[in-house]
Amino acid sequence: MNHKKNLLIAKHSKSFFWASFFLPKDIFTKCSAVYDFCRTIDDIADSNKNLNIKKKNFITFKKKFFQHKNSIKVIDRFKVLLQKENISEHIIQDLFDGIQTDLKTKVIIKNQKKLYIYSYQVAGTVGLIIAKILGIKNKEDFQGAVKLGVAMQFTNIARDVVEDAKNNRFYINDNFKSLKQIIQMADKLYDESMSSIVNISPRYRLAILVARRVYRQIGYEILKKKDMKTYLISGKIYIKNYQKLFQTILATLDFIKSIFFKTKNINKNKVNLFKYININERI
Repeated sequence: MNHKKNLLIAKHSKSFFWASFFLPKDIFTKCSAVYDFCRTIDDIADSNKNLNIKKKNFITFKKKFFQHKNSIKVIDRFKVLLQKENISEHIIQDLFDGIQTDLKTKVIIKNQKKLYIYSYQVAGTVGLIIAKILGIKNKEDFQGAVKLGVAMQFTNIARDVVEDAKNNRFYINDNFKSLKQIIQMADKLYDESMSSIVNISPRYRLAILVARRVYRQIGYEILKKKDMKTYLISGKIYIKNYQKLFQTILATLDFIKSIFFKTKNINKNKVNLFKYININERI
């Protein structure tokens, strides 16, 4: 496992890296290619460079992606994966659209519809790509993958309010009520994703369940702060290793239950995310 320590996922995403230990090597390699590509685009948008330079770098990277030939290793590796797994470039265009949203002097998302669309673009797309890699075939299960991705993005937004504000990005209002609201929105999606996760091959299922549990816990840690003042002085919320271990135990119990008991779809107050996204064009 030591070779993994030098990968971008090990450096930038401790939660996903933790979950990745439960994936077979071949699937981890594919997921790493996805992460490296997405991380590279994120770094362009999140760098400390002048906005015009960031826009120029983004456009250059995007053009190179859609070219038939290029010399950028991270793009080549990712495009080989897309072709092998029959992943639509429509999904990647959605991802680029989401990143482009952040390349403005000031980003303000004013309503829930735009929040869902943006979160789908930057994270639900990744859920679709991973679903393809894991061999998902069913439309409802692709929807579950999108919901899990969006839930994780909502968690990111709740965790990164201070950092985003420094970059003039305001996805939610700067108060604890809004934090609670987006965590509750994420919770519904985490719940609804479960009925799709149980249909993933047992070889990969535990890793997804661990990622779901660990990421969801970030939201619960935020809620423990009780108010905005305490949240602000706490700094960026991370899940400690002993907490990850406990969530992994809970995910293992989820895995065992998923073998013996079929999870029912949650119909009451179901999130109608797909009135904003045409899933058929993506899968």
